[in-house]
Amino acid sequence: MKLFDVYPLNPIEIARGEGSLVWDSKGQEYLDLYGGHAVISIGHTHPHYVQRLTDQLNKIGFYSNSIEIPLQSQLAALLGQVSGKDDYQLFLCNSGAEANENALKLASFYNERKKIIAFKGAFHGRTSLAVSCTDNPRIVAPVNKTENIIFLPHNDEAALEKAFAESGDEICAVIIEGIQGVGGIRVASESFLQKIRSLCDQYNAVYIADSVQCGYGRSGKFYSHDFSGVEADVYTMAKGMGNGFPVAGISIAPKFKPWHGMLGTTFGGNHLACAAALAVLEIIQQDKLIENAARVGAYLMSELRGFEKIRDIRGRGLMIGIDLPEELSHVKKDLLFKHHIFTGESKPNVLRLLPALNLTKEHADRFLEALKKVL
Repeated sequence: MKLFDVYPLNPIEIARGEGSLVWDSKGQEYLDLYGGHAVISIGHTHPHYVQRLTDQLNKIGFYSNSIEIPLQSQLAALLGQVSGKDDYQLFLCNSGAEANENALKLASFYNERKKIIAFKGAFHGRTSLAVSCTDNPRIVAPVNKTENIIFLPHNDEAALEKAFAESGDEICAVIIEGIQGVGGIRVASESFLQKIRSLCDQYNAVYIADSVQCGYGRSGKFYSHDFSGVEADVYTMAKGMGNGFPVAGISIAPKFKPWHGMLGTTFGGNHLACAAALAVLEIIQQDKLIENAARVGAYLMSELRGFEKIRDIRGRGLMIGIDLPEELSHVKKDLLFKHHIFTGESKPNVLRLLPALNLTKEHADRFLEALKKVL
C-alpha cells in the first residue's frame, strides 16, 4: 500500500524539536515560524508538556465518554479562567473542522434554522458543513454543496445588514474567523464583529467565532474576537489547544441547554487529550505567553513595516501576514532552503508567520535578517 498523494511535500524529514527550533534527519537546524499550521503553541517538546503526557500515559491513555473523566472538568475550569469565559460550557472533540461542524449543528438545534452566513476568503475545515462554509469551491465535493450558505464580502457591514434584512428569520448563524488564516491573514474589524453581534441579537441568530487558528492567545488576546469588546455565542478551538496532540473544543454560552445525545464523539476529551490541553493552558498562564505573543508580534510587525519591497503587513500578535509582490513568490522557498526557516503561505503571495507563542526576540531577529537578505 502507498500513501494517498494529496500533500505537496518538502523533501525534509523533521526528526526532533525543542522550543522554536527543529532538526532534520541529517542534523540540520531550522527555525520554525510556522508550527505545523499554527499548532505548536508552547514550543516543541516543552518539558512540562512531555511530563504531563508521560505521566498520564503511564496511568491510562483512553476511555470513552461513557464514564466520568475528571480531567475534562479540570480543563473546562482552567479554560474558563484563562479565556475569561467562566460561565460558558465546554464540548470536547478532535479537530478544528469537527469543532466548527458541532458549532453549526448546535446553532441549528438552537433556533431550528438552516441558513448560514460565511465570508469571502473563509476557511472553516474540510468536513461536510464546515467545508460548505469554506470559500474554496475546489475542495467542496458535490455532496457538500448546499443552498443554505450565504457568502458575503469580508468586513462589509452594509452587505451584512442587507442579508439580515432580506433573510433574517431564516438565518441560523454567522460564522467568522477573527483573523482569516488561509484567506491571507485578514483581520475582521472590531466594528464588523460588533455589527455581527447586534444583528444576531436582533434576529436570534448564533454568532460563531471560529478561533481554530486565531485563538488560544495567538493574537495577543485569548480569542482574537475579544478585541471587539463583544462576546460570541460559540467559540471554536483546535490547533494550538494541544500543541500537536489532536484536541479541539467549542466554548458554548449559557443560553444553550444540552440534552443527552445532542452532540457526541468517540475520541474527544480522552485522558491524553485533556492532559495535553491542560499542560498547554498551564504553560500559557505561568509563562505569560499571551503577553509575549503581543509583545514579540508587535516588534516583528513594526520592523517589517520598514521593508520597502513588502506590499502590506497584516495580523495581530504572532499571526502575521506579509503580502509580497508576484516577482517575490520565491521568498518562502528561499527562506526554507537557503536560510533554514519554516514559514507558511496563503495564495498567491502572502507569507504567513504562525510561530510558538514563546518565540524570543532573538529568533524574531534571526528571521528579519534572513528576510532582508532574501528580499
